[in-house]
Amino acid sequence: MSVRGVNKLSIIGAGAVGSSLAYASLIRGVARHVVLHDINAAKVRAEALDLAHGSQFMPQAKVEGSEDPEITRGSDVVVITAGAKQKPGETRMDLAASTVNLMKKVIPPLVERSPEAIFLMVTNPVDVTTYAALKISGLPRNQLFGSGTVLDSSRLRYLVAEACEVAVVNVHAYIAGEHGDSEIPLWSAATIGGVPLLDWERQTGKLDESTRDAIADRVVNAAYEVIAGKGATNYAIGLAATRIIESVLRDEHRVLPISSLVEDWHGIKDVCLSVPTLVDRQGAGRSLRQPLTDGELGCMHESADAIRHTLKSLGF
Repeated sequence: MSVRGVNKLSIIGAGAVGSSLAYASLIRGVARHVVLHDINAAKVRAEALDLAHGSQFMPQAKVEGSEDPEITRGSDVVVITAGAKQKPGETRMDLAASTVNLMKKVIPPLVERSPEAIFLMVTNPVDVTTYAALKISGLPRNQLFGSGTVLDSSRLRYLVAEACEVAVVNVHAYIAGEHGDSEIPLWSAATIGGVPLLDWERQTGKLDESTRDAIADRVVNAAYEVIAGKGATNYAIGLAATRIIESVLRDEHRVLPISSLVEDWHGIKDVCLSVPTLVDRQGAGRSLRQPLTDGELGCMHESADAIRHTLKSLGF
């Protein structure tokens, strides 16, 4: 049970992503009470114990792990990382059916124990699982949303910064749409040190169209590259999710490209996908409408259609 005044973070799934997320959250001092829940009792207890053994070297926090969902009761934030593991050559959408069936079992007991918590979906395909979880849980849009393209946008900014030889914190650019193959960079709304990104080539001779296309392709395929080499992506998504949790628990009002239910975003409605959105203690707030080119807007509608196609095949 959460102690009054102490933020409680429950992480569902003690695999590579869940344990990396717990580690990142503890190191950054995001919550004073961190819980890991997994059906594998020995695994989840071992992960929690391993983390707790490092308590001397991180901000004060209580760490627990259990196979009993009761351990999550009274959470302020619940993060869902449990799901089927993405295999080499498998798309996120290939995971959809088995993962949604798992959500039907996982979500209700968690909502029952923490009805006022903010729920963050990380399990892929995150746009599909977020929409399904909203329907399964009955929670409002602000209270349940997905990690979306927060990680993809970080990948984009890293590659742009590398190409332009600037610090990554000076790059402001978003990947939007599906967290997957149909995602797109919003080049027209991007800036580097306040300079519109599309003016960067004219000023510096760098970041021409072919370079931008190559960067976009690398972002889309980044997860596949990592999975082919080590079997899973875990560190970066752990950090990305931690940034989202920070914005919630610290009421930071950050603009993050999370995946939430959109209603009439440039004509896109009744689907969960990523657009820059205000995130604070109430969860997912207002979605911002960047001025887009006709091409970008068309790609966003195509991305929404791709997600809807998968949802329809699953009965949503």
